Formats: sequence, C-alpha cells, structure tokens
Amino acid sequence: MSYLGGTLQPGETILAARRLHWVIYLLPIVHLVVAAALATWATVAAHGGVATTLYAVAGIIAVLGAITLAQQALIGLATEYAVTNRRLLVKRGVLSVHTVEMSLDKVESVDVDQSLIGRMLGYGSVTVHGVGSRWDPITLIPDPAAFRNAISAAPTSRV
Repeated sequence: MSYLGGTLQPGETILAARRLHWVIYLLPIVHLVVAAALATWATVAAHGGVATTLYAVAGIIAVLGAITLAQQALIGLATEYAVTNRRLLVKRGVLSVHTVEMSLDKVESVDVDQSLIGRMLGYGSVTVHGVGSRWDPITLIPDPAAFRNAISAAPTSRV
C-alpha cells in the first residue's frame, strides 16, 4: 500500500490491506459493452438515418462509459484501507487526502453487511464501532469478513 504503508510507525506491521472491490467498474463496463453492441448493430443491420442515430447513441454511451470508468479507476486507486497491529487506517483522495484512523484498543465491535449479490461476488461493508463513536461504513470492500477478523484478532496489548 503506497500511502498507508508510508505512515507506519516503528514496530507497526500491516495485518490486512484492501482497496475497493472490482465491482465498482461493472456499470462503466456495461455502458461500453452496450455502446459496442449498438455500433455493431448500426454497422451490420441498420441503414441510412437509423444507422446514423445508432452510431450517435453508441458514441454518447461510450463517452459516458469511458468518463465513468476513468472516474471509478481514480476513486479505486485513491482509496486504501488497512489494519495494522495497532490501528485501523482509511485513506481516500488524490489531490486532497482524507485519512481516518482508530486505535485498535478503542474498537468495541465490528459489523459486516453483505447483500446476496455481495456474497456471490465477494464484497460488502464493514462498520466499526469504537468507544464513544461509530465510523461510516467502509463500503465495497473485498472479503469483508476477513477484514473484520483482522480487526478483531489483532493484538490488544500495545508495546
């Protein structure tokens, strides 16, 4: 992990590290596939004004899909989650960076939520409840149960 790995304190090791699940790219990929299908249909089956209209619609959908894909890729690369032997760390952002950390000895409980699709594709949300606070859910995280286990099983004594 680039950013979070550079913020480790002496004697601190990463127990689990995650980025966003690949499912964030699903909708833009669907847009690009639909655009390709429309362009193929326009080439093979349509003629005249219908073909021109199909090319225009395919072009608009392709541009929107490419923009959304680039946006999701930037978000995916700019988001990092890590559990160390001392802290839980979250980093979001590229130009302006937002980081949140919680000492593991302040963690009271950790919730995991997965929908049916999330269970089939291997992603979900993790919500951390700390002493006197609650984090916003860490969403679209791959293998949320293992991430929760890394938080729960981390050593509680600090040296």
